[in-house]
Amino acid sequence: MLQQSTSEALTSKPTSTRPRTPLLVHMALAYLAVFVTTAAVAQFIIPYDPAAIDLKARLSPPIGWGGSLAHPFGTDELGRDMLSRLVLSIQMSVSIGLGATGLGAMVGTSLGFIAAHLRGWIEQAILALIDFQATMPFLILALAVLAFIGNSLAVFVCLLALHGWERYARIARSLAISANAQGYASAVRQLGAHPLHVYWRHILPNVAATLIVSMTISFPEIILVESGLSFLGLGVQPPSTSLGAMVGYGRDYLARAPWVLMMPSLVISLMALSVSLIGDWLRDRFDGTLR
Repeated sequence: MLQQSTSEALTSKPTSTRPRTPLLVHMALAYLAVFVTTAAVAQFIIPYDPAAIDLKARLSPPIGWGGSLAHPFGTDELGRDMLSRLVLSIQMSVSIGLGATGLGAMVGTSLGFIAAHLRGWIEQAILALIDFQATMPFLILALAVLAFIGNSLAVFVCLLALHGWERYARIARSLAISANAQGYASAVRQLGAHPLHVYWRHILPNVAATLIVSMTISFPEIILVESGLSFLGLGVQPPSTSLGAMVGYGRDYLARAPWVLMMPSLVISLMALSVSLIGDWLRDRFDGTLR
């Protein structure tokens, strides 16, 4: 009996301990896939010219409110097709969010690595700049920059990149200091490798997972900030449009035509929720202290 139990134990297959992906994460990934695909092929799937005005079809309701298939999502206050404008707004918001998130991560990570490598008064100056950025209300900073410099798409993306860069700087600095204290970075440095080579080829790949998780958390925040500034008329300027600008246009017609405001608001909410769910899931997967 003992030999039979031992043989069964040896031949039994080990059970998998890999955690299953939650259903909500699958749904969030599917929504983001549709979201990004829509942004990538926006110019090919819009049924009408987003800037075409048709006052005869002004504030036409969508299908759920008694509308027709000619404008399935209805029209806005100028008779412009809501579906076409929504698709174009998704493309603009995704482009701004990805550009600002990537630029902010690049600036913050670079400053964090510089602070970890040089130390001394340069590190203290960068830390003081990080504390100043963290305590400065971003809306006041945005209003000041847009008032003195003016508004354009490039300026707007660079301005949004300032939102949250200090988060990357803190993470990159602490992880770089920890990596420098470990053996692999010191060994490569003693072999005569240039500091840029050490940080680019050895330290950055080891801290990239944490930075990517931080980017997934920062991306919906930037989308929401862009929506808020565009809602106030400080973001994307006509004839271009974004999700926040569409919400700003629809606020005056909430009682008469709620779909003008509700549809872009729903897209923003689902997008922020989806990215947040994926960010939390990635953090749980990559952070060993949580397992």
